[in-house]
Amino acid sequence: MEIIENLDPLLKTFWYVAIPTTLVFTVQAIMTFLGVDATDGLEADFDSNLDGGDTTFQLFSLRNLINFLLGFSWTGISFYNTISNPIVLIAISVIVGCLFVFLFFIIIKQVQKLEENNTFKLQNTLNKSAEVYLTIPEKKLGKGKIMISINGSFHELEAMTEHHEKIISGSTVKIIKIENNNIIIVQPI
Repeated sequence: MEIIENLDPLLKTFWYVAIPTTLVFTVQAIMTFLGVDATDGLEADFDSNLDGGDTTFQLFSLRNLINFLLGFSWTGISFYNTISNPIVLIAISVIVGCLFVFLFFIIIKQVQKLEENNTFKLQNTLNKSAEVYLTIPEKKLGKGKIMISINGSFHELEAMTEHHEKIISGSTVKIIKIENNNIIIVQPI
């Protein structure tokens, strides 16, 4: 640390910000890749969701503070010998720090586009075809079972028919409605 003590005050400040920020950023990155960083532990008093959308990104968080300080400090160190005016150097460092936060925001938005909701909802079966698994008795006299693939996974569901003929196993049926939120009404195809 004796090397840092002999530097100009502005450069010394950039180094004092850069060293701990880089260490925290490195720990955050390692934790992210290991999958152990569910949250940064700090919550803002307000929701920074300015676009009205459904997003988990918060403008004021520890991660964004670290991103800003990382861009700010390393820009100041990098351009200290190139830009002689301290006000211009600080202004450029602030701009680059803000760009780091904006870049992180863009990356998070792109990653969130990869999210997929595969929650099974019975309503998603309407007007789809399925295969009869257990014979379905005629005209709501009993229940049979069908196998249907929704979002890449198979589901075994109870089914009934409104037709006067039973539907035997292996037949293909079309789901026409849902009764009582759990019984599927089918018709043969």
